[in-house]
Amino acid sequence: MIELQQVGKRFGTRMAVDDLTLHVSRGEIFGLLGHNGAGKSTAIGMMLGQVWPTCGKVRIGGFDVTAQRQQALQNVGAIFETPVFYDYLSGWRNLEILSHYTARTPAARLREVIDWVGLTGRERSLVKTYSHGMRARLALAQALLPQPQLLILDEPSDGLDPEGIHEMRQTILRLHRELGLTILLSSHFLSEVEQLCSRIAVLKNGRKVFEGSLSGARQTRAWVRLRTDDFAAAMTELRQGGLVVDEWDGQCIVLAAGVGADEVVRRLVAAGRPVYEIAPEAQTLERFYLGLMKQEREKPDRSSAKVD
Repeated sequence: MIELQQVGKRFGTRMAVDDLTLHVSRGEIFGLLGHNGAGKSTAIGMMLGQVWPTCGKVRIGGFDVTAQRQQALQNVGAIFETPVFYDYLSGWRNLEILSHYTARTPAARLREVIDWVGLTGRERSLVKTYSHGMRARLALAQALLPQPQLLILDEPSDGLDPEGIHEMRQTILRLHRELGLTILLSSHFLSEVEQLCSRIAVLKNGRKVFEGSLSGARQTRAWVRLRTDDFAAAMTELRQGGLVVDEWDGQCIVLAAGVGADEVVRRLVAAGRPVYEIAPEAQTLERFYLGLMKQEREKPDRSSAKVD
């Protein structure tokens, strides 16, 4: 559904996206992750034909976005950057106006998308009376108007309270399940990505540093939870013995290849350190992501100034 081949985007001397190759298959929910300035918004802008790539090819549904923009985007709905509405008009009227930018939309379709996003009963209210969560639903309704096959969502839960985040997540899952949409989701909420996506890509300084399944990301390293009287002192002892290769948040360690938990216990007990607990610890997306960022920071930077 989405194919980027060696795509790059340069703004003056700054490289926002550098040699990005990405594939999103039809019918999946795909997560795009990265810090502020990683290049996520620039990449999405190129997918939507709002940013011209400096090099490479961007295809949506098999069509080149640069050369065949209308065909490429005819089945695409999107929430990109901060949605803007006419506050002095109703939600219904806003959708009517927005639909005219592409093609006049029947009232039955407007009612359908309003129901899908949970705005039924408030569609005639002025947008200035809407909460942030209701505005987010209205933005999603606008993205659904063209009956898309692909939905691109750039930070759809940004600014929402926990209840709003939960409602947005359930709506996305329902759209995927019942309408069979392909969804590209860019988000800072790692827990949301973990609950929604089957595959992810991670960008750092405009370059892709990981692409793969969520389950594969969780299995990249075997973490062990360790409780002792002095974690820092225990780490010093274990590193001296070559038993560990990494640690996390003062409570988890990664064992060196071929090392078992029993060796850790023996080493610490021999050094006079008590061991209160040692057990396997499930890898989370947050731990994987932060560990990946740590590894990338230790590599030399390709550019000193990059933008999103």
